[in-house]
Amino acid sequence: MPPRTRRAASPKIVIERDENSEESSSDEEVEDEQNGVVYESEEDEVDEPIEDIKSREKKPITISLKKFCKVCKKAGHQAGFQGATYIDCPMKPCFLCKLPGHTTMNCPHRVATEHGVIPAPRKSTRHSVDYIFERQLRPHVPAKGQLGVWDYDKVYEKRVYTNIHSCLLNTMRFSSVNDGTIFGASSDGTISCTDLETGISESLMNLNPNGWHGPSSWRMLYGLDINSEKGLVLVADNFGYMYMLDKRTKDKIREAVLIHKKGSKVVGLHCNPIQPDLLLSCGNDHFARLWDLRHLEAGSSLGNLAHRRVVNSAYFSPHTGSKILTTAQDNRIRVWDSIYGNMESPSREIVHSHDFNRHLTAFRAEWDPKDSSESLAVIGRYISENYNGVALHPIDFIDVSTGQLVAEVIDPNITTISPVNKLHPRDDVLASGSSRSLFIWRPKDKAEDVQQNDEKKTIVFCGKTDSKRKKKFGGESDESDDESFKSKGKMSKTKSSASKKVKR
Repeated sequence: MPPRTRRAASPKIVIERDENSEESSSDEEVEDEQNGVVYESEEDEVDEPIEDIKSREKKPITISLKKFCKVCKKAGHQAGFQGATYIDCPMKPCFLCKLPGHTTMNCPHRVATEHGVIPAPRKSTRHSVDYIFERQLRPHVPAKGQLGVWDYDKVYEKRVYTNIHSCLLNTMRFSSVNDGTIFGASSDGTISCTDLETGISESLMNLNPNGWHGPSSWRMLYGLDINSEKGLVLVADNFGYMYMLDKRTKDKIREAVLIHKKGSKVVGLHCNPIQPDLLLSCGNDHFARLWDLRHLEAGSSLGNLAHRRVVNSAYFSPHTGSKILTTAQDNRIRVWDSIYGNMESPSREIVHSHDFNRHLTAFRAEWDPKDSSESLAVIGRYISENYNGVALHPIDFIDVSTGQLVAEVIDPNITTISPVNKLHPRDDVLASGSSRSLFIWRPKDKAEDVQQNDEKKTIVFCGKTDSKRKKKFGGESDESDDESFKSKGKMSKTKSSASKKVKR
């Protein structure tokens, strides 16, 4: 007698929903039954022996409609950008100030940048090494260390020099005696001295004369500054060492000195504008350090300014040289009011959004060189703000003596981040680097009369270009006039500005 058979049942389907979901109402379940929607079917016509069916019972298929967080992977909530608004994960600290107990949207530092700041007393994507290795194997890879020169009043008048460096041009400094000469430090391990009119460049030093022998020995140059009083070019590498060269003879003054933790990148050097023997450095070892060039030895720093994360920049104040301004990856701008006092802790810390992921140039707060009070600084912002439904990343002007946000520069057509910002030393002009473009900002009333100014103004930029988007630097230019400039406080007179866009 053959074994008995019966129809095999389809697997049971279980749908999980949030408790407050409208889709879980009983009315919908009744409607599904009336429409013939069956989640557990017994109408399958496949006949199988009963013993086989019992031996392999199918597990129910679960379809989850519950919300889950991409940050902590837990259900019941979501995090990230929703339109122009950033939603925090409630299981994590605030993304802005890194402290628990609140979210980014209601962070007190987001509402007021001066929150928690003690005011000053009132007085009168691919790593560079990967590219270098690829270029050694394939010499036809286009050079990335290009140098471009523009007259920003006539953006079509531009020159691009492509034969100066074979890798990223990280830092540039103008010669103090000839503004037509510029020094550059590159990831190819060389220092260049370039004439901006002719494009003729001279290599002052090469730390990789024997080519590529692996990332453990390849030296890249980042920090760079010119000591005009002593006639020195100072440069630092990715292993913590600093080199000193004579500008006239192009020779090394002495052997390299370890000024930061061995193996750490030194990203910034700055000579004091008043006392040329003082040097300020910063790096990936979470320190900014103060040095006396007359007694420069490893471990001989005059002061070690500790930070919680990587220090992007450190600058002396431009007029007296007595203050220090640093920017670190912990979303903090730190100010020391006097280099002659107690420097164990900063005079104040200002919480500001500039912590970022990869593929961005590091944010750096810089002094306004025209401000005699040495209290105004400019820096781009990472977290976007919602301006009439558009997510924009303002450029902030901050009073570092109080922590107050003085002004914020925005343009409804510029939705990218502006990590690089440079103020003109004499004119009310701001140059900002955002994605592939350079933007020139000035107050609107001055932009209308710019043709009356005969002084030639030049902006120099460094970075890499993408051959996929523009293979050659042609004569095209994109200009946008009458752009918005949102401001408050001290800058209330400059409520609008015009910007020129310079495509890289």
